[in-house]
Amino acid sequence: MDNLNRQGEQGALPFRTERFFAVGNRWYFATREGVDSGPYASRERAEEGLRRFLKVAQLIPFKDDPSSNRIARAHRIY
Repeated sequence: MDNLNRQGEQGALPFRTERFFAVGNRWYFATREGVDSGPYASRERAEEGLRRFLKVAQLIPFKDDPSSNRIARAHRIY
């Protein structure tokens, strides 16, 4: 988990959690929108699922700013 502000961030350090987690022997990833995606057979598969999620998220236009890809920017794999 990061102990410093990320590039471009200022102010108080926000609370961060690990994006990937296991329940039993099944892996999941969490999004900032509060969605847990899974189960996956391994952490590597969950990481692959997150990469696919981010690719799809980049394609979604936003009403307020069609050129924005806020979801993709908001999510980092690590």
